[in-house]
Amino acid sequence: MKAATATPSFFVGWDVGGWNCDKNAKSRDAIVVLDFALNMVGQPWRGNLRECISTARTTRDWLKALFTKCKAELPEGDVKITMAIDTPLGFSSEFVSLITRQVCVEPDATSGRNRYLFRQTERDLFERGLKPLSAIKDMIGSQATKGMHALAKFAPQIKSCGVWTDGQGFCAIESYPAVAGKSPLIKRLLRHHKSLHHRDQDDARVCAVVAQLFSQKREALAAPTDDVPRNEGWIWIPQDIPNA
Repeated sequence: MKAATATPSFFVGWDVGGWNCDKNAKSRDAIVVLDFALNMVGQPWRGNLRECISTARTTRDWLKALFTKCKAELPEGDVKITMAIDTPLGFSSEFVSLITRQVCVEPDATSGRNRYLFRQTERDLFERGLKPLSAIKDMIGSQATKGMHALAKFAPQIKSCGVWTDGQGFCAIESYPAVAGKSPLIKRLLRHHKSLHHRDQDDARVCAVVAQLFSQKREALAAPTDDVPRNEGWIWIPQDIPNA
């Protein structure tokens, strides 16, 4: 009797650039693919994924294109891919209610507690002295809508708060490498890895490590509590990040 072979697993980090980031030399899309042992698959890539997102008809088409850009080949057959994305993948419930139903709430005088500007996951980080960016006020709406568009097209099912899937082997989460990269655990996992050619690629690699932790050691990441609105999403970062 032939032994069953394990389904190949890969971990992808995507540092998101704006829709027209090919015109911005400082910030562009970056993709890094790691294997189960956190070895680089192919090579890191940096550019604009707009056309790649637009032309892909299926989730597998898109993932295959990402692997190709990284000078790698997506295996045939079943494969498990977990992707961590560096951009806000949702808006606050209060902001959505304001623009869709004209329902208002009184905003807090403190910016980091303003429910129009920040989701609960971001407000939680502010309470720890960290400073996440807002898709509303920090000029990253282009990146945020690009990431949300990709989710809607390639991973439209919300499996749980902060977890999107295509219903098959692809899973996507949000991370924040500027904070996650401060984790002693991630520093230890990357201690033998040299810096890549651009900060965008380094951030994508941190995201890929977060994706691997989410898949293989989820207890190492801070998870959403039951009161976090499902549609807002969640920023997955390691538990061991010190407060600022």
